[in-house]
Amino acid sequence: MSTPPTSARVPSTNPRVSRTNPRILRMSTLFLRTLREDPADAEVPSHRLLVRAGYVRRAAPGIYTWLPLGLRVLRNVESIIREEMDAIGAQELSFPALLPREPYEASNRWTTYGNGIFRVQDRKGADYLLGPTHEEMFTLAVKDLYSSYKDLPVWLYQIQTKYRDEARPRAGVLRGREFVMKDSYSFDVSDEGLDRSYAAHRAAYVKTFDRLGFDYVIVKATSGAMGGSRSEEFLAKAEVGEDTYVRCTSCDYAANVEAVAVRVPAPVPYDDLPPAHAEATPDTPTIETLVDHLNETFPRKDRPWSAGDTLKNVLVMLKHPDGRREPLAIGLPGDRDVDAKRLEGQLEPIEVEPMSEADLAQHPVLVRGYIGPGVLGERRGSKIRYLVDPRVSEGTRWVTGADTKGSHVLDLVVGRDFTPDGTVEAADVRDGDACPNCAEGVLETARGIEMGHIFQLGRWFAEALDLRVLDENGKLVTVTMGSYGIGVTRAVAAIAESNHDELGLVWPREIAPAGVHLVATGKDQAVFDTAESLAGELAARGIEVLLDDRQKVSPGVKFKDAELVGIPTIVVVGKGLADGVVEVKDRATGDREDVAVASAADHVARLVRGA
Repeated sequence: MSTPPTSARVPSTNPRVSRTNPRILRMSTLFLRTLREDPADAEVPSHRLLVRAGYVRRAAPGIYTWLPLGLRVLRNVESIIREEMDAIGAQELSFPALLPREPYEASNRWTTYGNGIFRVQDRKGADYLLGPTHEEMFTLAVKDLYSSYKDLPVWLYQIQTKYRDEARPRAGVLRGREFVMKDSYSFDVSDEGLDRSYAAHRAAYVKTFDRLGFDYVIVKATSGAMGGSRSEEFLAKAEVGEDTYVRCTSCDYAANVEAVAVRVPAPVPYDDLPPAHAEATPDTPTIETLVDHLNETFPRKDRPWSAGDTLKNVLVMLKHPDGRREPLAIGLPGDRDVDAKRLEGQLEPIEVEPMSEADLAQHPVLVRGYIGPGVLGERRGSKIRYLVDPRVSEGTRWVTGADTKGSHVLDLVVGRDFTPDGTVEAADVRDGDACPNCAEGVLETARGIEMGHIFQLGRWFAEALDLRVLDENGKLVTVTMGSYGIGVTRAVAAIAESNHDELGLVWPREIAPAGVHLVATGKDQAVFDTAESLAGELAARGIEVLLDDRQKVSPGVKFKDAELVGIPTIVVVGKGLADGVVEVKDRATGDREDVAVASAADHVARLVRGA
């Protein structure tokens, strides 16, 4: 970023600011307080360190103030994103955050967002919302200005504050109610054009995340409530991540667990299988007690019974955005559990919660601990929709509840004795599961933070808002869209998560709030004069400097602050000045070297510029 010459600036009238070089931040006047203790509500390293180092301050649950150093880091992240988006020919605009209800009514998202958005009314009673995302506004802008295939493709983006009424804000700026996001959209006449737009954005994202300085993985993902076809997420690898993803040990398959598709077994012939039969199984309301009873009373000749031989039926309630509640039964092997997040990923925007005792009482045919397919299904006694894991496939046989207390059915065969209403990917995914993509590999799980999501929206929003253009034959055709998002504030936290040590933050150079942290230590005025002179030389070379010029602060405190703040190059002007040298320290490696004062500016400038 270029700045006007210092001489062109009006001197500050603030008595606390005696010098106004815009490239020099002075600790003596900087709006900053570092903390020695962790904040009580800090759950993850990024939250703890961003608060302690004076980058952010909590204003309310899920809402944070960006202080001067934090804002510099945030702007640096924005700058990298903006450069890479501009490089592919995308054009930046900015929509309002306060949005009218009507476009979201047209897309039905005023309802489907449920409690996830902030709704407000003006003094006349008209409904508005604080923008959680802007698909409708982008679509309407293109509809307003473009009408021909000659205008397309067009790629538009914005970097703007978003608002979502997050039920459980946590982890500082990783999951908040107010956050900055880059969202962009492509508009094409054909599916082939959408493929090209998607590929261009994907390449730009790779360059962006490479520059942001954290380890990431690209995984297959679901599109959620937005629909669409191809969908990928960029996840920052982090133990504190809320997303679980898997990678194959043999092939290049990688996916968010929500998008993992279980390999469906081939149908099994069942003509020679014994008929299903109910047996007394007293006091066996759990999988564990049932397996113990089976091995004692009905021992197998080939191997012992295991939990994987049983069919577990889990009951949940679906909360629709319009307030309607619907029961759902899920059948899955007894050695698996329902992954609520994975289930919600298949059903978004529907929320999922366990079935309560009151809900269970509404269905007297359901016997807790002994529920089986005999009463489950939209055409059976309970009228409850019954979806099963893909492993519960045609010809497989199971032990499951007989819908009578103290009784289970053995040799119950799918396709012969019952037919579910459909399948659902809701079972937990585990290390060692078979890869859906190859025959040799197994899956390994890891955690990550969602940083970016790209997907092909298709024509859903264009159809809802009637975005059509004339094609080359003069025929009106519906435009097809792609959607591409990056969490900007979340990126700051993700970078902090992977760039810190026990002493504090260690920012990548391109992200850091300044190029050099210059520390003046001691009581000799010559130390401060030399530090001031060196700061001026570096600023003249275009390098931003954080100068610790505090006069009555001990060297120990200054060193701790420098390590906590995390600027990659630390220069100390202190005792070595008597020998004509300053100390230059690499914050990441801890390496130190003495450099002559006369050549210090050139030496540090080369470090900062990577020359």
